[in-house]
Amino acid sequence: MKFSEQWLREWVNPEIDTQGLVDQITMAGLEVDAFETVAGEFTGIIVGEVLSVEPHPDADKLRVCQVAGGDETVQVVCGAPNVRPGLKVPFAEVGAVLPGNFRIRKAKLRGQPSNGMLCSESELGLSDNHDGLMELPASAPTGENVRDYLGLDDATIDVDLTPNRSDCLSIRGLAREVGVLNRQPVEGPEINPVEPVHSDVVDIRLEAPEGCPRYLGRIIHNVDLSAETPLWMRERLRRSGVRSIDPAVDVTNYVMLELGQPMHAFDRSEIEGGIVVRWAKPGEKLVLLDGQEVELVEGTLVIADHEKPIAIAGVMGGEHSGVAEKTRDLVLEAAFFDPICIAGKARHYGLHTDASHRFERGVDPELTRSAMERATALLLEIVGGEAGEIVEVRSEEHLPTSPVVELRHQRVTDVLGIEIDRTEIEEILTRLGLHVDKLTRDGWMVHVPSYRPDITIEEDLIEEIGRIYGYNNLPVTEPVGSLGLREEPEAVRPINSVRSLLVDRGYQEAVTYSFVDSRVQALIDGDHAGIELANPISSDMSVMRTSLWPGLLKTVAYNQNRQQSRMRLFETGLRFVREGEGIEQVPMLAGVVTGAQNPESWVNGRRSVDFFDVKGDLEALFELLGITVEFSAGEHGALHPGQTAQLHREGEFVGWLGALHPQVQKKLDLDGAIYVFELFLNSILSGYVPNFKEFSKFPEVRRDLAIIIGNEVTYAEVQRVAREKAGEFLTGARVFDVFEGEAIGEGRKSLALSLFWQHPERTLNDDEIQGWFNAVIDALKAELGATLRS
Repeated sequence: MKFSEQWLREWVNPEIDTQGLVDQITMAGLEVDAFETVAGEFTGIIVGEVLSVEPHPDADKLRVCQVAGGDETVQVVCGAPNVRPGLKVPFAEVGAVLPGNFRIRKAKLRGQPSNGMLCSESELGLSDNHDGLMELPASAPTGENVRDYLGLDDATIDVDLTPNRSDCLSIRGLAREVGVLNRQPVEGPEINPVEPVHSDVVDIRLEAPEGCPRYLGRIIHNVDLSAETPLWMRERLRRSGVRSIDPAVDVTNYVMLELGQPMHAFDRSEIEGGIVVRWAKPGEKLVLLDGQEVELVEGTLVIADHEKPIAIAGVMGGEHSGVAEKTRDLVLEAAFFDPICIAGKARHYGLHTDASHRFERGVDPELTRSAMERATALLLEIVGGEAGEIVEVRSEEHLPTSPVVELRHQRVTDVLGIEIDRTEIEEILTRLGLHVDKLTRDGWMVHVPSYRPDITIEEDLIEEIGRIYGYNNLPVTEPVGSLGLREEPEAVRPINSVRSLLVDRGYQEAVTYSFVDSRVQALIDGDHAGIELANPISSDMSVMRTSLWPGLLKTVAYNQNRQQSRMRLFETGLRFVREGEGIEQVPMLAGVVTGAQNPESWVNGRRSVDFFDVKGDLEALFELLGITVEFSAGEHGALHPGQTAQLHREGEFVGWLGALHPQVQKKLDLDGAIYVFELFLNSILSGYVPNFKEFSKFPEVRRDLAIIIGNEVTYAEVQRVAREKAGEFLTGARVFDVFEGEAIGEGRKSLALSLFWQHPERTLNDDEIQGWFNAVIDALKAELGATLRS
């Protein structure tokens, strides 16, 4: 919200300078982004009048002008396209200093004397407009100082409001805040009803009262829109960041900035029948004021006549019914729209307007009539005409009601950490416009005005008291509380231990959005339909993720596009899957690895990371967690056949590991081999409780074994059989060689492994060892079809 300091001080004028006002507003919770003077530093510029204009004898684009301004008429050479006799314009006399310390001196331009300079807005530091001279009203007094005439000793203040403070999106709301902070009365313009002079009224029907419970309309006949908007109004609009267009639009914008009520004016001749406030019908189209044609979607609230839509309610009017210089009769509207019905509609159509900004945050439902009267009076003053009666249609059951909130004195003390006198609390609330009823010795019942929809609970009132009392005046206190010791099961590992291990192994943690592109989601996880968002941030963030892979792969693409080829990323977060009527939120751990195995260095080789590197990272993680997870071949639509593993823990599926499918990789425009994994966190964080076991003093026995088995047999199966048959004193089994070749036979492989035994209390004898060793060999032959390699 940008506003003119001078305009604000017409409502309330505390005895503080601009910096003090800015600091005060910021400390009240309304952060000031920036403030700047409305014009550059200049001196010696007066209102000049162009008496005559003659062609320059030696230059086609220059004109020789006679200008009256000071004590005498002087000659000025000017090249502006809009210079003409009778024009009032800022005139820099000889000796004047323009912004940038540019001093005006007598000069000759192509042989013609020039004693001064006629100025544009950009040359005065008013705006970037340098297309022509700045035109002043014909009533501007010749010779008066331009800075005084335009009131340029002013500042524009830009306040960054939080969405809950919609009441401050106007001069009236800001003045109310400044008045409360400085204990000063606020004096706005007097708004009196405009007496109707004709009986013509507009027919209004509310077919969507839940979206628009209050709508006012008024017909104004015989307006003259060729009239010029007064300079004072144009300047206030400019200093508020609003461009002047025509008197009708300027007045509605002015009232919006002054009071906070967005309004709109229609051309009466373009309205068929009357006004209907309804929901858009399928297939309806509307050409907006900016020339854009949009197809209205279901759920869009529209203002329509009896034939067609003429505006998107609370967002923008239609081009067809917009006012123009030919317009003679206006229909002026003011309405209250439910913020929920307006929220997101402007963004859906690629728009953002001052009206939608306010209606989405909430406009005072009791403001419409006074805004209508204010706008009518201003229009009649500028463009003339005859006003009719105001027609108001409202649905009481759908209008918001102002709450009554209980406030306890002790609760104020507990939250703010200071005891504020009861009388001062009542005074603060009263100055804020809240009506205070005494409840008991402990508190009050506070009636909230309609312009403060953000106050609904006791804590909101306490926040208001703290703001106005002054955050700097609140003591610095440390919270005191008792915390009981909570039991933490040793078997459950903290998630930070998982993060630390992955970081130690070269990974970096990523945090990606829970919203992903629906097309990428379907490509990665076609088994689960993404949950669509009703109001997405953008088209590529339209569904809730069912996997963490889309976000991580998008991060890989982003980095590869910036010449980063080696990545090891992991993320912990939720996936969202529809479960019946509800949504299941499942904690997940996912990772992505690509590029070289090690960072580039003279001591490191150039080998690229492979499946087994990532598998080793996961095995290290499972060892830390104290769990046993089996890897088995699997199939996944997004992963490479033959390089995909399912992970199971005690028969329970816990996740995937694999290489990204080449077709998926191509569609995502990714380079190099990409390896990914994803695990269900709740299924892996619970492990075993470590127990001390005394080291055996007796020797360990090792026996080596080489077998030939089919390629389809995994080492996990070999290990399982060996552990089952090797007896209770087996302490380990380790593979030390794998061989495939013609000597072994097609579809076969040689696996060499070592078995280790150790007794805790005695030395094992050869007969015991041989018995267990033979039992292992027999079981491998019987269960897995293995043969001993000679």
